[in-house]
Amino acid sequence: MALKDYYQLLEIAPTAPADEVKRAFRVQIARYHPDKVQHLGPEFQSMAMDRATELTEAYRVLSDAGRRAEYDRAVAAGATAPPPAAAPPSQDAPPPPGPAAPQPNAEAPVAHQFTRERASRDEFVRKATVARIRQALKALGGYEETQARGFDLSFTPKSKLFARKKGPRLLARFVGTVDPEAVTDTWAQVGKLNLPAGEEACVFLMGSTMSSPRELAGAITEQRRRPFHGMKPSLIPMDVRNWDAHVPLDAPPVAKELLARLKTSG
Repeated sequence: MALKDYYQLLEIAPTAPADEVKRAFRVQIARYHPDKVQHLGPEFQSMAMDRATELTEAYRVLSDAGRRAEYDRAVAAGATAPPPAAAPPSQDAPPPPGPAAPQPNAEAPVAHQFTRERASRDEFVRKATVARIRQALKALGGYEETQARGFDLSFTPKSKLFARKKGPRLLARFVGTVDPEAVTDTWAQVGKLNLPAGEEACVFLMGSTMSSPRELAGAITEQRRRPFHGMKPSLIPMDVRNWDAHVPLDAPPVAKELLARLKTSG
């Protein structure tokens, strides 16, 4: 098994000073606190616990100058297992060898493994989030699930006999990071649906990492200035770690009801 890339785990550069290592660890470990993942079910809670263990080990190694130097040497040498603990020096023992010469692309397998792990984790979170929202919407009633290309979930109001459908179409899309780029792309995906003019659509843009509220508000405001074929879409960025959302003032009542249910249901 390839040696884990502790710098990638903490999302810092290999040259990061000790204080940056500490700050990064605090930010990362907070994402996997039990309170942040309790809504995603036992499987994800187990995965979060494993990730917290990895982050703690990364911090233990990188926060200690001696362990960090030994780890860096192991990575440079293309090690495929965690470096062994240093044995106490012996007077009869020869001096330790110098650092091994770096091998070409020695860190490539490490980075590749981390990328696969992150993709697997994001996919698990996506499935758990989609299942939770689907369950909450069914509990609210009045909607039926449909298909919409580019979105993980699509719900339309149920038709009633001799009555028009009321309420907005509800769409949900999971992305790794909710940022201005994701806002722009999601807005474009709504436009590709070719929904009838005048139809209201509410989009939940979900992720486990969020840009600042100011950045997201600016991106949404910019998109709302553009003509949209007579439609009236609204977009709600949502953090699936705790269901916090940036809800616009004109968000439909059903969206607020759904968010309230997500926050309170077990």
